[in-house]
Amino acid sequence: MTKKKETTYKDAGVDIDKGDEFVDLIKGKLATTFPLLSTGEVITELGGFSSLVELPDGRIIALTTDGVGTKLMIAILLDRHNTVGIDLVAMCVNDLIVGGVMPGVFIDYMALGKLFVDKAVSLVDGMVEGCRQSQCAMIGGETAECPGLYGPEEYDLAGFAVGFADSRKKLIMGDKVRPGMHVYGLPSSGLHSNAFSLVRKIFGINLDTPVASIKALNEVIPALGHNITLGEELLRPTRIYVQEVAKLMQKYTIAGMVNVTGGGLKENPPRIMPEDCSMNIYLDTWKPQPIFSLIQKLGNVSQAEMLKATNYGIGYMIISPDEITDSDIVKIGEIVEYDGKNVFFKDKKD
Repeated sequence: MTKKKETTYKDAGVDIDKGDEFVDLIKGKLATTFPLLSTGEVITELGGFSSLVELPDGRIIALTTDGVGTKLMIAILLDRHNTVGIDLVAMCVNDLIVGGVMPGVFIDYMALGKLFVDKAVSLVDGMVEGCRQSQCAMIGGETAECPGLYGPEEYDLAGFAVGFADSRKKLIMGDKVRPGMHVYGLPSSGLHSNAFSLVRKIFGINLDTPVASIKALNEVIPALGHNITLGEELLRPTRIYVQEVAKLMQKYTIAGMVNVTGGGLKENPPRIMPEDCSMNIYLDTWKPQPIFSLIQKLGNVSQAEMLKATNYGIGYMIISPDEITDSDIVKIGEIVEYDGKNVFFKDKKD
């Protein structure tokens, strides 16, 4: 019997390693523009979760931008557009708060093949709901009709969030992360807005085959553990962590935080760890939602690939020396002394 070939994110058209290579190649180019900033100093390197600028009076501006990716194709096929706006805000503000900065304002860029007003209003409704959850103001944006670039029913979204802090002392940069600190995880609501190219490959979902794709999305799958369709599961909005993180910052010492997006649990933690620190993550300390095991089984996706491509049920991570028991937070690991900013996966019982 021939062994079924494993499916990887790269097979689905997304090469995380090449993305990392691209960032490394452009870091120096962007840095040459930093001296052109006449009103302050850039205090972060490219590759962090947000960009931080210190103004001459010591105040901090934090900026971030992101999109929703090919999850939008699910919304387009099902003609349901009221949740991906929440995803858009979430992808931006969850990155912003990693630095300990709360979002202040949000703006969007919406590009459409054809402007259908009801659809555009539904998209904005989702963004407004995301801003309400994030406690930030949506102050404007840009809507562009791009016929020929997008089909009449197609669109893309980009979001931009800005936050403010009084001084560097208010920031959480990861430089205070030390061996022996606890690693906590806040559960995700599901896939959030990552790995959808992999998901679409496994379930055969594509704009070029709308009839078959819509049929697959409208199927109720018992393995998901609840009486909803695959499409409803995939359109579940990204969880926004702003208010929970704000409360935790008031009560506990937080040395570092991680938004688990593209790159999953494997690639994101090193972005905030010092060079002499690594992280143990114990996979038996939480149970991922059924959608993750379904993807693994149907696509023959290895666990290592899942940990690199998805959040695997943990959407946000907090590193602290304190014992934290608030909310639905789970202790999932610890920081260890080991050069190279590695992430090691194991079971706690080992």
